[in-house]
Amino acid sequence: MPSSNSSDQEDDLEACVLRFSDLDLKETSLINPSSSLKAELDGSTKKKYSFAKKKAFALFVKTKEVPAPLFECKEKWWKCCQQLFMDQTSIHRHVATQHADEICHQTASILKQLAMTLSASKSLKSADERNPLKEYLTHDHEVSAWLPDVSCFSPDELISGQGGEDGEVLLYYCYCDLEDPRWICAWQTALCQHLHLTGKVRIATEGINGTVGGSKLATRLYVEVMLSCPWFKDYLCKDDFKTSKGGACCFPELRVGVFEEIVPMGISPNKISYRTPGTHLSPGEFHKEVEKFLSQANPEQSDTILLDCRNFYESKIGRFQGCLAPDIRKFSYFPSYIDKNLELFREKRVLMYCTGGIRCERGSAYLKAKGVCKEVFQLKGGIHKYLEEFPDGFYKGKLFVFDERYALSYNSDIVSECSYCEAPWDQYKLCSTPQCRQLVLTCPDCQGQGLTACCVTCQDKGGRLASSPTQNSFKEECECTARRPRIPSELSQQARLPLSPEPRPDVGESGPGLCERHHQHFPRPSQS
Repeated sequence: MPSSNSSDQEDDLEACVLRFSDLDLKETSLINPSSSLKAELDGSTKKKYSFAKKKAFALFVKTKEVPAPLFECKEKWWKCCQQLFMDQTSIHRHVATQHADEICHQTASILKQLAMTLSASKSLKSADERNPLKEYLTHDHEVSAWLPDVSCFSPDELISGQGGEDGEVLLYYCYCDLEDPRWICAWQTALCQHLHLTGKVRIATEGINGTVGGSKLATRLYVEVMLSCPWFKDYLCKDDFKTSKGGACCFPELRVGVFEEIVPMGISPNKISYRTPGTHLSPGEFHKEVEKFLSQANPEQSDTILLDCRNFYESKIGRFQGCLAPDIRKFSYFPSYIDKNLELFREKRVLMYCTGGIRCERGSAYLKAKGVCKEVFQLKGGIHKYLEEFPDGFYKGKLFVFDERYALSYNSDIVSECSYCEAPWDQYKLCSTPQCRQLVLTCPDCQGQGLTACCVTCQDKGGRLASSPTQNSFKEECECTARRPRIPSELSQQARLPLSPEPRPDVGESGPGLCERHHQHFPRPSQS
């Protein structure tokens, strides 16, 4: 952490980057929270940096509090990064060494609030006079004024039930124009800390995208605040929040940041806007469309494509029957996938779906902008809402989620297999080789034999690392992923697809796990 007296403190502040750990919300192009801060802060505010840093540190530590056992004389312990700390010194040391980026980011947010407070009078005389909502908000622009009153609840009530059985995880998004995403970022950070929520929240001028976990009381209060907030109350409704069993334990920490896009498609919202999406279909309407599509006598000649907008490791463990599932690793590859396979969609009716609906919003807008499809539809609320209504419908297998649960189960179907022995298996684990971070499907029997890496390459790497602990040059993306095309071409495979899945490559050839070639088209059910 930079010192308040250091000449490099502003450079350190500008260098802070908030990184998301999951595969879909991860992006390196975080808009710097202090990129415009230096110009806005006067000398008096700069002197308050030390205060802001201490406040940010204290707020972060407070979110890690957990009740101490009854037999302990202390009232609280702290839990962070799956570690338990029984005294303030140890938790302070951990936060200072492991979470400097988050503290620095929050410090910038607090300083931003101070700068905005100082300039509030000027704002009221200019743009605020033309914008009643902004004027209304600026009168009390302190973040604390927009936090719910929890004085009637004990800390134990907010914290209890954060475990996987009694807690809850919220998934939601809202596309709407936000004039000051940095202030929303500061408010969301304070709100989640106030309610002891963990998770990830992305904010941009185009809206907000969040998944947070905590006690059911905390998530209920969070939803109430969001539905009453002037920025979102005209766009969000209670049904927009998808819920599942979980809690604060599903996320290692709280990550809130400002980005260019609330879901990283890699194209500026100014070029492809959320305002021009495909036609939304309710789960019931989508179910009927899929039923009609699957009942066709000659599906090869169908004018409909059921398109999975997710990544290959998601559709591998669960998908709609008869879908086209692109073999892509990131959603930012989706536009290139569409471009490369554009003829596949010419004069077709496209039914798109994703986890919660957010990727389809701009994904469908991109496909529509190409002008080749008859119609483009998208599943409103995504697979999450569909499974709430049709747990035994046309979606088979598990629903992948971007947290430490990895997947949600709504039915008993297993559609994937162990990468080593091919036994039915759909429970992901991280590759055992440090720093690889790839997901692997390996059943208990194969795990017992030591087969815990995503591929033969990583298995060998793991052995070398064990014998040479100083070796520390592994990449996050496994080398064997380079053998998979970054953007696959479906058109070149039309002679043998879509009815038959690809043969599974030999393990020795491409390695097991998610680094092998993924099936693009999944077979439709046999017609009786």
